[in-house]
Amino acid sequence: MARYTEAKCRVCRREGTKVFLKGDRCYTDKCPFERRPYPPGQHGRRRKKSTDYEVQLREKQKLRRMYGLLEGQFHDYFLEADRKKGITGQNLLRMLELRLDNVVYRAGFANSRNQARQLVRHGHLELNGHKVDIPSLQLRVGDVIQVKERSRKIPVIVEALEVVDRRGIPEWLEGNAEQFSAAVKAEPQREHITFPVNEHLIVELYSK
Repeated sequence: MARYTEAKCRVCRREGTKVFLKGDRCYTDKCPFERRPYPPGQHGRRRKKSTDYEVQLREKQKLRRMYGLLEGQFHDYFLEADRKKGITGQNLLRMLELRLDNVVYRAGFANSRNQARQLVRHGHLELNGHKVDIPSLQLRVGDVIQVKERSRKIPVIVEALEVVDRRGIPEWLEGNAEQFSAAVKAEPQREHITFPVNEHLIVELYSK
């Protein structure tokens, strides 16, 4: 499978906002975006007029990279969101938030979505008491994820739980650090998604 192998901090600089690919480092002064908040490359500081298409494309790329998806995967999510009842953009955000790897990250068991994806793939999580290793699995209200007992001393999980208060757990999740578990108590709503994204631009891009 194709994957991005360059410096992750270049992605944030290219998109003009933090997409939180480096975990806890993104919340500190060591984040390169804090020191160089302009696109990478020798022409990064040059100002240029952006077209409507570029603005829409950058918004799509920002969201896609934030959740670590390939282009085809992201497009499939959009098509499914468009088929559902309701507002397409909000449906898309809700589906991305309810991915298993994102819920593991949001619950504080990992410092980044990429790290959460690895934990799921390696079989360190359980869903409703059963082993699960599919990061893209869609969770529903009432689902409970839990770190396996034998995996609770893994350093990356312990370190993530120590700093989870820095970014907080969303209202639609109910975390239990002592039990290494979290439950989906409601579907995520638009107001629960606080990172800067304009989903309307993504809908406009795909509607052309």
